[in-house]
Amino acid sequence: MNRRPGLSARLKLAISYAGFLLLAGVLLLAVVWVFLLRYVPDSPQGLLGVAPNRYLLVRMFAPAAAMALVFLLAFGLLGGWMLAGRMLAPLTRIADAARMAASGSLSHRVRVQGPRDEFRELADVFDLMLEQLESRVAEQQRFAANASHELRTPLAISKTLLDLARNDPTRDQGELIERLHSVNTRAIGLTEALLLLSRADRRSFDREPVDLSLVAEEAAETLLPLGEKRRITLDVTGERAEILGSAALILRMVTNLVQNAIVHNLPSGGTVTVHTESQHDASVLRVENTGHWVPAELLPTLTEPFQRGTERTRTDEHAGVGLGLAIVHSIVRAHDGSIDLAPRPAGGLLVTVRLPRTPQAPAPRGAQ
Repeated sequence: MNRRPGLSARLKLAISYAGFLLLAGVLLLAVVWVFLLRYVPDSPQGLLGVAPNRYLLVRMFAPAAAMALVFLLAFGLLGGWMLAGRMLAPLTRIADAARMAASGSLSHRVRVQGPRDEFRELADVFDLMLEQLESRVAEQQRFAANASHELRTPLAISKTLLDLARNDPTRDQGELIERLHSVNTRAIGLTEALLLLSRADRRSFDREPVDLSLVAEEAAETLLPLGEKRRITLDVTGERAEILGSAALILRMVTNLVQNAIVHNLPSGGTVTVHTESQHDASVLRVENTGHWVPAELLPTLTEPFQRGTERTRTDEHAGVGLGLAIVHSIVRAHDGSIDLAPRPAGGLLVTVRLPRTPQAPAPRGAQ
């Protein structure tokens, strides 16, 4: 932004310090005049008429007072300049870090040493902002690279199948069409998941009261055929738990969690338990499933886009696109909630989602 040149903050502070010192000196001289010199007689009195009078005192005192004021002015400017420089040093370092960040370098930190004060607190907050910004940029770069790879794979497969059909007209066309249909369906699902993830990140949705218990029952009913096919028992328990959010996004969140719990389960005879409850300041959703043991070091990566984990990778028709828990995490974050993943000692996963409760309207006066 182009601005006209002006005085620096350091110079303004130095001038302010000097001005205050000069004003203090003038006030002190005024006090001397009001309470001392005004009571000295104008004409000499006393023995032989040599007692000091007001004229002589003013004539002797005025040059010294002027020199003292000049000294206070110079001392105020010099001392104010040095003191302002020390006080504003953290701001200079913050400005340098901001310029480096604007040029694309997000790894630089201010790291102001010393006891806590307003400027050092500002520097610490600025460092935290740079750290979070660097993390978000790196996450977006990984996401863009992974999304490009995931989108390129079905396109490459489609191209290969079309080349086969063109080079070998006698090949079974029905098989090629079926494979193309499967590849395109997967690509469409990936694109829709990316759009949903982007929508949740932008928080571009209307909020309305949503009951997590009803959403959990709807998601379980929708996925009941998949659970029966894999011989997984679905159990929904709990109480009414209301939040303020997007009903469509909350339904997708719960559906993704339940589907993830069904798919990543035991080959047969597994269980999935969905529980809702209302706590003091949050509505809680817990989805717990049996399955293989999940390493603790794998948990932080499960909510990242396109991270499937070796033990959790699937190759069947429900393999997904690697965005299920990433979408859940994004929806939870868009609703100012939190998500916690914990391995079960016997194998499987426990996912706990906490979302802010719907604010309760105050009861009308006189209500019983």
